[in-house]
Amino acid sequence: MATAFGTNHVTTVEASAASRTRSNSAFIGELWADEILAAYKANLVMPQLVVNMNHTGKKGDTIHVPRPVRGSASAKAAENVVTLIANQELQSNYLIDQHYEYSRLIEDIVTVQAEDSIRAFYTDDAGYALAKQVDDALHAQAEGLNGAGIYGAGATVENPAYDGTYDSAVIGSDGATAYNDTTGNGAALADAGIRAMIQALDDSDVPTMGRCFVIPPVEKNNLLGINRFTEQAYTGEVDRGNSIRNGFVGDLYGNEVYVSSNCASLVSVDTKSYRAGLYLSKEALVHIEQLKPRAQTQYKQEWLADLFTADMIFGKGILRPEAGIVFIVPA
Repeated sequence: MATAFGTNHVTTVEASAASRTRSNSAFIGELWADEILAAYKANLVMPQLVVNMNHTGKKGDTIHVPRPVRGSASAKAAENVVTLIANQELQSNYLIDQHYEYSRLIEDIVTVQAEDSIRAFYTDDAGYALAKQVDDALHAQAEGLNGAGIYGAGATVENPAYDGTYDSAVIGSDGATAYNDTTGNGAALADAGIRAMIQALDDSDVPTMGRCFVIPPVEKNNLLGINRFTEQAYTGEVDRGNSIRNGFVGDLYGNEVYVSSNCASLVSVDTKSYRAGLYLSKEALVHIEQLKPRAQTQYKQEWLADLFTADMIFGKGILRPEAGIVFIVPA
């Protein structure tokens, strides 16, 4: 209530809804949006490692991407016409069908009594939650990568199978043996497996630039126990320059290594628990962002509270199946 002072009396008038329900800074939409976007970017691992297509503000729900087949050079015969390359080029279609939201109802009593730091918590939490959904989606999509040349039932290079069995994956110890979803033969990363996966992508003529490993925390613990991978020659920068940032932890044979707690978890038929790590080139997967994380608030009188919602729209897909390998390690 607000008080107005007259010459001989005091009257009371109802305060505005805005002054009743909001502090001066807690519900400024632009501030929330900026903080959410900052937290979202800080917690992303996978999108920085794959091809990103910016579709922000554009209409449509499908992206059509040409996939030209690599050609070969021909010897030029004297006084003869050139040899034409007559490939049937391919095309991949990617749906923008992932719409995720994060909503909280913030009651008036909380707004009045809580510190403005509650905004920092909600925006950071919203950014992390949305980032996790993007990472999870790309990790799940990676099941169809088959740079190791192992194809499961019904899976081909152009039509990878997505059934949760990871039958195009290899085990981490040798990087060549097919993962068996029935007997559960996943094994921890070893030097031989790392080198075998590197060679597999080399043999598939995948560019060496932009390759990286994405491993679950359990494999970080494993690699830290192997002396050669903790030497300065492998960890790269020293002192503070080698601190973890966006999951980056070091280097293996010229390939950056990122740790992600979002690496897929799976259970074999015989109930053994595993995690799926990735060795991939940047061109293996694609992330399409149509709506960047945004924040909206609306006062709901029937609840005497503010509804706070953050949401985003994106798509994802496999760009080149041969440009990545999934390896299975114990959880």
